[in-house]
Amino acid sequence: MFTFPLDKVREIIARGQSDAAANGGFRNPYYGLRPGEGERPGLWLVGDEGVYILSNGKLAEGQKALVCYAEECNPSSNPDYWHYKRQHFGGDDGIEFLDADEVMRLLDAMPDATHLRVQMTDTSMSLTPVRLPLRP
Repeated sequence: MFTFPLDKVREIIARGQSDAAANGGFRNPYYGLRPGEGERPGLWLVGDEGVYILSNGKLAEGQKALVCYAEECNPSSNPDYWHYKRQHFGGDDGIEFLDADEVMRLLDAMPDATHLRVQMTDTSMSLTPVRLPLRP
C-alpha cells in the first residue's frame, strides 16, 4: 500500500494540466508503444527507485515534472524502501496511469480525506481517499 498527501496529489494534477497547456499536451507513459493511452490529464504512479506519483503534462526543455514519493516508499526517508517497493509494487520498474477526472471525482466524494491510499495486487489496483490523524 502507498499513501500520498492529498494536497500534493491535487498540486501534481494542476501542474500537469498547466504544463500541458503551456507545452502542447500530455506525455505518453508508454514511450509511444501504446499511442493514445495516458495522453490525457492524470498522474503517473511510478515504481523504480521508490514509488512516486508525478505530473504528466509535456515539459519544456530542461523542465522537471512535479513528483511526490509515497510515504512508505521514499528513498530519502525509509531505508527499507527497496524491499517495500518489491513487496507492494513488484520487482520490475513500471508506470500506471491514473486518470485525473476519476481521481478528482473520488476525492470530491470524501471532502474530509487527507490522503490517497493506493493498494496493488497481482491483478488489480484500488484507490481510496482516507482521513489520517495529524502527525507530530
